[in-house]
Amino acid sequence: MSRRRLSFTQSLSTRALGAAEFCIAPGNKLLRLKFLFTAACLAGVTACSAPQVSLAEEPREYVATDYEVVLARWTRTEHLIALSELDDLLTVTATFESWDFRWAYVVRYAQDYRLSVEQRRVLLEATLNDTRAHHQFFVALYGNNRRWADLTKPTSAWIVRLIDDKGNETAPEEIVAIPKPGPIERTYFPYASVWRHVFRIKFPAVTANGPTIARDAKRVGLRFAGAQGIEELHWELR
Repeated sequence: MSRRRLSFTQSLSTRALGAAEFCIAPGNKLLRLKFLFTAACLAGVTACSAPQVSLAEEPREYVATDYEVVLARWTRTEHLIALSELDDLLTVTATFESWDFRWAYVVRYAQDYRLSVEQRRVLLEATLNDTRAHHQFFVALYGNNRRWADLTKPTSAWIVRLIDDKGNETAPEEIVAIPKPGPIERTYFPYASVWRHVFRIKFPAVTANGPTIARDAKRVGLRFAGAQGIEELHWELR
């Protein structure tokens, strides 16, 4: 079987793929794949590579309107295509809920829900502290078989691992399914849709072997692997 992974840039992938999922029936594989190939070609001609990101724990000066820019910076999309069968085996969009991302998220959330200064401070402190214990990702995926794409089930066709360029590979500590994304998920993660399985996936930041992302790592990623192939989403670090 011939397989090819198509990588879209963020600005094209989240908006264009989201539009396709609402406008193209899930069963129409040929039309969906034509859309994916067209979008991939446009991405290769017109778009820049994904930006580098930083895991540094430093104060930020975000305002609520910065959220969409930060979301794009920390979100990646990949597609695993079986060319011989015209089949979209796995499409994954994931946001790394890092220190930087969570700061922007809390600022936006606090404005939307009119939190007091003290409420915002408490929420920000709690969510930033969690980044020291866990690496968390918001993930929405689509597979050619809906049952196989449910990462919480033993029948899943895929396992997911946190990886870095230093050879670390870590299994999830927790995978929480979000079966019906509500207004919060659909607003803050607009690629979440009824056509996709949606999860929050949490990995330990430190194990008995040390940090799960090496201090000197230049790349971190999510690896989805199974009998149908391997797909990876990468975040280049600076």
